[in-house]
Amino acid sequence: MDTEALARLQFAVTIMFHYIYPPLSIGLGVIMVALEGLWLKTKDHRYRRMAKFWTRIFALTFAIGVATGIVMEFEFGTNWANYSRYVGDVFGSALAAEGVFAFFLESGFLAILLFGWDRVGPKFHFFATLMVALGAHFSAVWIVVANSWMQTPAGFHIVSDGLASRAEITDFWAMVFNPSSMVRLAHTLFGCWLAGAFLVISVSAYYFLKKRHLRFSDRCMKVGLALACVALVAQAITGHFNGKVVAEHQPLKLAALEALYDTQEGAPIYLMGIPNTAEKRVDYGVAIPKVLSFLAWDDFNAEVTGLDAFPEEDWPKVGWVFQSYHFMLYMWGVMVLLAGLALWFGWKKSLWKKPWLLRLLVLSVLLPQIGNQAGWMASEMGRYPWIVYGLLRISEGLSQSVTSPEIIGSLIMFTALYVLLFALFVFLLDHKIKAGPVKFDRDTPYHHMDEYMEELDR
Repeated sequence: MDTEALARLQFAVTIMFHYIYPPLSIGLGVIMVALEGLWLKTKDHRYRRMAKFWTRIFALTFAIGVATGIVMEFEFGTNWANYSRYVGDVFGSALAAEGVFAFFLESGFLAILLFGWDRVGPKFHFFATLMVALGAHFSAVWIVVANSWMQTPAGFHIVSDGLASRAEITDFWAMVFNPSSMVRLAHTLFGCWLAGAFLVISVSAYYFLKKRHLRFSDRCMKVGLALACVALVAQAITGHFNGKVVAEHQPLKLAALEALYDTQEGAPIYLMGIPNTAEKRVDYGVAIPKVLSFLAWDDFNAEVTGLDAFPEEDWPKVGWVFQSYHFMLYMWGVMVLLAGLALWFGWKKSLWKKPWLLRLLVLSVLLPQIGNQAGWMASEMGRYPWIVYGLLRISEGLSQSVTSPEIIGSLIMFTALYVLLFALFVFLLDHKIKAGPVKFDRDTPYHHMDEYMEELDR
């Protein structure tokens, strides 16, 4: 592999490992705020014990997320020095805003969240929880804003700097509210909510299977399903509007997402298939006619720009972009199905009689993670060959002094480190889940499901 491919691979590995944890932190932040809010409203101390349990899980994801995120900022300087010089003014502003408005907010109230349960009043502790959750969301805001500027640049001009040039902000708010930032931010945040919601659903289903902490699990399952349903609907809506933005500002990416090789009116949308770039067709494709035209332009007969409108050397890797995008959609569909089944059987008070469904719900924690990763791959690979769309190519952003052996060495080292951190995360998470909310939930485990169902009926 050449230096550019290795540098891209290294950044992909580090960010994909890192992106496991922030979505969990953001989603669990919403869960904690909801549970503490229910505690303050109902005065039911079981909600307080539930919030304390999920706070422990949040602390673990937050710590690992911080540890895995540091490396990426160094990679900007080591592997992508030209890119850093070109976008330094833009990224510097966004990262500074993240530090001021997000990280300081999170870290400032984190100690109160973790250790202040019996040291401050309930309302102030709820305020601290809210601030930590907002801080986690604000981190996503500024990272997505910076990344969206790379997709749809706005609010800048190019300044000559000797033999090089760089982008300089002329309108900060135009940069922040660039054409894709807000819809991509909403879509990303709802994906994070799904990660937290399905973690709660997964753990609750595990306790149901083990017949432990049943009252705790029943309430957590309801909160998790409520958040999942809201996020799943919102994901579909924001995904649609995100697609319209891509159609307007990144037509080449849209063509790659749907493997649309030829510009055409009444363009179809593919449910599945295998793009064949050599023959300029989709093999084994299952398509719905005219739907892509409608989704992109609100007109079933509208013309959609295909890959043929662009030089072939500028095409992304169509197969990778197409499959990762559709894999994201498949994950959303499976989540909708599982959430719907859980709601249906929960409403009929027979969820506990469906061990097959509970086992699937335990595994469902993987679905939003896979969906988030696949969506990120589709978005970033769809921008190829541009690192800043229409302005700076990936090859132009690479450091000139870095060599392939250096990247290989650091890639091996970082991959080993991330694998160890992931193993530590899984071990500690498994330990906390198996230990259960024992310290916080004084309910005696039911020995018979009939006793539990009688309690629910009351």
